[in-house]
Amino acid sequence: MVLGVFLGLVLSCLLLLSLWRQSSQRRTLPPGPTPLPIIGNILQVDLKNISKSLRDLSKVYGPVFTLYLGRKPAVVLHGYEAVKEAMIDHGEEFAGRGSFPVADKIGQGFGIVFSSGKIWKEMRRFSLMTLRNFGMGKRSIEDRVQEEACCLVEELRKTNGSPCDPTFILGCGPCNVICSIVFQNRFDYKDKEFLNFMDILNENVEILSSPWLQICNNFPSIIDYLPGKHRKLLKNFTFLKDYFLAKVKEHQESLDVNNPRDFIDCFLIKMEQEKNNPKTEFICENLVFSSSDLFAAGTETTSTTLRYSLLLLLKHPGVTAKVQKEIDQVIGRHRSPCMQDRSHMPYTDAVLHEIQRYIDLLPTSLPHAVTCDIKFRNYLIPKGTTVIASLSSVLHDDKEFPNPEKFDPGHFLDENDRFKKSDYFFPFSTGKRICVGEGLARMELFLFLTTILQNFNLKSPVDPKDLDITPVANGFVSVPPEFQICFIPI
Repeated sequence: MVLGVFLGLVLSCLLLLSLWRQSSQRRTLPPGPTPLPIIGNILQVDLKNISKSLRDLSKVYGPVFTLYLGRKPAVVLHGYEAVKEAMIDHGEEFAGRGSFPVADKIGQGFGIVFSSGKIWKEMRRFSLMTLRNFGMGKRSIEDRVQEEACCLVEELRKTNGSPCDPTFILGCGPCNVICSIVFQNRFDYKDKEFLNFMDILNENVEILSSPWLQICNNFPSIIDYLPGKHRKLLKNFTFLKDYFLAKVKEHQESLDVNNPRDFIDCFLIKMEQEKNNPKTEFICENLVFSSSDLFAAGTETTSTTLRYSLLLLLKHPGVTAKVQKEIDQVIGRHRSPCMQDRSHMPYTDAVLHEIQRYIDLLPTSLPHAVTCDIKFRNYLIPKGTTVIASLSSVLHDDKEFPNPEKFDPGHFLDENDRFKKSDYFFPFSTGKRICVGEGLARMELFLFLTTILQNFNLKSPVDPKDLDITPVANGFVSVPPEFQICFIPI
């Protein structure tokens, strides 16, 4: 009896403390829905379609509002003006990485994607410099992508025009490009090691985009105690960590400091140069996780975009025909597409931009955090507060893109059918945290898709009108539904 009363008092005190902390925090933060103790506003958010929930809440609370996903507040930025003002005008202050507990469990703040502060700045600067030195945006990387596009076409020919699920094949191309940059070699599409690697990457994206992972990230205490998909994700992360650690050891044994072969070699040389600096960030942990980050980010986002691209092109055969006509006029059938062609292909360029706008691949990007106390739009946001930038609200802005829910390449064409840029085009995020591999991704999308359409007509086994293009998951990444496609040689 006494024990029960005591426990009741303790729980009541904890509840009151939680309410008091939330109340004191809310006085300086932007307005938002009233949170419940412990769970916050989680019941007011559709974890299968977070973007829609944020849009609905913004209609009530404005473009900058506070949401409690669990006990901690997150400031939401909705619409172009709010996202630009924070991420670009105050880029340095909003450049922190918000909490992502499932990833932090393995990565512990190392690498590029989930790091902050000095580690992030050093790893990002080094990665950008190394990618440029290996030709990102230059001829040498373009050669690799063109070569891989030809390999992809040969693999597609083996389907003999029969219906197939393109998920695996479309993942192989971007994966091999990253392989050649990070550890110098590409894999045969039938290689067992490669097949296992691709399966893990695909599985990780599906799990990361599931509602369960949103719950784990907002209630991290359950990660260690409850079963669920997060266990498989942690196991996969551990496998990737060990895989890259083995690659690093192989490189250490064959390293020639005068002839770096790839990203790992360049990092090892930098580690040797910095070995007497006790404050250096160039340590083995950052090498392993930076390599893994480049691999995961450079493979899955591009392959998912390619897969969604083909689904949209099947759904809109008239658009596909116009792209193929432009390919015939500018490139022809007897040479491979190159990046110089893009400036002469306004319709194709507009289609690629519209695909990325329409699919809204990363609806809320990854969470940011403010790096210091900052006054933003008359609200005081304390250092470390999580910030969620709704990229969906920018890419689907109805003033910039009339009928944003409609797939229309005309969104990126002027009245003379010339390509038209848009300041609202944020598929790779924006500001200090914009995707490191943006240039490589844009190159791959253009070269892979134009090479496929140069060599094949696309045919759907079902009527295009019956194709479902609604994403099956819309959490971390917008995942397209499974579909079948026939690649008919031209």
